[in-house]
Parts: sequence; C-alpha cells; structure tokens
Amino acid sequence: MSGNLFIISAPSGAGKTSLVSALLRHNTQISLSVSFTTRAPRPGETDCVDYHFVTREKFTEMAQHGDFIESAEVYGNLYGTSQSWISREIAKGHDILLEIDWQGAAQVRSKFPNSIGIFILPPSLSTLEQRLKGRNQDSDEIIAKRLQAAREDISHVAEFDYVIINDKLDEALQQLNAVVIAAGLRRNRQLTRQSDLINKLQK
Repeated sequence: MSGNLFIISAPSGAGKTSLVSALLRHNTQISLSVSFTTRAPRPGETDCVDYHFVTREKFTEMAQHGDFIESAEVYGNLYGTSQSWISREIAKGHDILLEIDWQGAAQVRSKFPNSIGIFILPPSLSTLEQRLKGRNQDSDEIIAKRLQAAREDISHVAEFDYVIINDKLDEALQQLNAVVIAAGLRRNRQLTRQSDLINKLQK
C-alpha cells in the first residue's frame, strides 16, 4: 500500500503556512516534508523542523548529486525537496504533504503523477496586501514585488486538482482536511487497505 503525496501551493501571503500548520495539528496521519533552503531562518523557525537550512555551496552539491525531486530559486534563495525521503515514506503507506510553489509542483508531478495538487487563494488582492504588510518583515518595494509575483502564481491555479479560498482559517482547514480524508478513501487505496474486510463481505 502506498501513501498519498499532497502538494500545497499558494501566493506569498495567502496564509498557506498557517493553514498547513493547522492541518498537521488537526490530522496526525499526514506528515510534512521538510525542504532544504539557503535562506536565513526567520524568527521562531527551527532547523530540521521548519527547513533544513544549508549554505548555497551545500545545496548546489546536493543538487548535482540528484538529491532533489524539485528545486527552485525564489527571491534569491534556493529551495529543494528530498526525493529519496518522499519515496521511502510513500512506500510505507504514509501520507506526505509538500508545501512548495507552482514551479516545484510541476516538477513533482512529472515524477509523481498521482500526487494531489491543492492551491490556496486569498479572498482578494487587498487582503493579500494587508497580510503581507502585517508581517512587518518587508519594505513597500518588496511587498509590491510580492504582489506582482502573486498574480503570476495565481495564473497557474488551473494546474491543481483542488482550490481553497483562505478567507476564514477554520473553514479553509475543514475543506483542506476533507480533501485529505477523501483521498484516503479512494477505491484503489481502500481495496488494498481493507482487502480482508472486503473478502469477508463477499463470502
């Protein structure tokens, strides 16, 4: 039995990280894939929990050895996902969640065509701008660039299987968890997981 691989993408400021954190607390049957990155840790982030923080030299070395299922450069920083770890976990029947951008999602789908793509949208661009400003981390110039990048990100929404509007976190969490639960109930997975029960019911 193999697990499901979920890909969650969103424009910066859509609340993806908060939503994913809420899902992981709510549903203990799914695990987050921890990406490698060359960017510096943000306040409150922990190495090997939020990201594997590495130097650009180390990241380049790993990429040359084919360690990443996907990698991308975002705002001058490199991000990558371990292919071997995901393959092992899925083979064990574990559900894995990837929190990556649309470019990385496209790379993952090429290698894991059965992955499930979920795109998170903000309720409006004005809400997105307010959220970005509320972080108090970026200058007005950076925020303007992020908003422009958000429009580009949103243009790829049709490449995903599910779309969730993150207006109210509780409602978005319910919808996201519903997708995870439904994926676990798909025919092929249930025929394998519940084979003993199904055989008994047919006798």
